Amino acid sequence: MSDLKVQEGFVVSINYTLHVDGELIDSSQGNEPLEFLQGAGNIIPGLEDELYGMKIGENKKVTVAPEDGYGELDEEAFVEVPKDQFPSDIPLEEGVELQVQGEDGEPMMARIDEVGEDVVTLDFNHPLAGKELAFDVTIVALREATEEEMEHGHSHSGGHHH
Repeated sequence: MSDLKVQEGFVVSINYTLHVDGELIDSSQGNEPLEFLQGAGNIIPGLEDELYGMKIGENKKVTVAPEDGYGELDEEAFVEVPKDQFPSDIPLEEGVELQVQGEDGEPMMARIDEVGEDVVTLDFNHPLAGKELAFDVTIVALREATEEEMEHGHSHSGGHHH
């Protein structure tokens, strides 16, 4: 049993913490371990690539560059919107997150980047775009994926998806 190593087609469960700029922003502590199908792109590529060959109980610190994580900051993802287009119940302050409708009607998350006199600049980048991600990962379980899981491209035993 203990000879299992992380490889493609295995369902991997990890405990992890994620630090960005020295700040803890995500952790599986207090939750179920994060479970995913290795090789299926369920998690960010920069982390997935580093897990190959790890064994149960093994711990690793992985630093993921922005291009292997949530992408670089996209300058074009900053949009100026006239203030009078915002509902009155939204506090217009830097850092406030809001959901807006994209051009195709899909909801998109944006953050208020700057509040001017007449316009508000929204940032549609992923909050972690352009950031280096520092993961601390421990493999807690490993098993071969079932055929069904392989077909669907993700693991099936509950847990939440990121």
